[in-house]
Amino acid sequence: MTIKVGDSLPNVDLMMMGEKGPAKVAVSDLFGGKKVALFAVPGAYTPTCSAKHLPGFVDNSDKLAAKGVDEIVCLSVNDPFVMAAWGKDHNSGGIKMVADPDAAFTKALGVEFDASGAGLGVRSRRYSMVVEDGVVKSLNLEETGGFEVSDADTLLGQL
Repeated sequence: MTIKVGDSLPNVDLMMMGEKGPAKVAVSDLFGGKKVALFAVPGAYTPTCSAKHLPGFVDNSDKLAAKGVDEIVCLSVNDPFVMAAWGKDHNSGGIKMVADPDAAFTKALGVEFDASGAGLGVRSRRYSMVVEDGVVKSLNLEETGGFEVSDADTLLGQL
């Protein structure tokens, strides 16, 4: 079943690069008690993700903050080393670059797809959402391969 507006996020562990290397972070810690703009991409360093999706949120981070967003989280089914390097390469600043290495979160949301035919394994569909205290307030889920509704401008218009 696919996540929908009004649902709570599943409390699984994700990964981020910390000061001492990869570190687990619970979804409840990432999203509890705050308003978060979450966007997910099929893969770091992939064409649309690198040219449009991440840069759109980097460019609009101040506008999102002005609309009450406490944090911006970028998530991908990748490892934390890749996510940290990709964020650094794109000057992602305060955007939290979060890895879902085994796709547990992605599968719990019901937004996975199998890209094994392209050598990529299980990946996340592209989406954006506003999450308040762990509850989905808006959701913009792309069809596989699309980039029409999950951009930063669409999310800004929903705040």
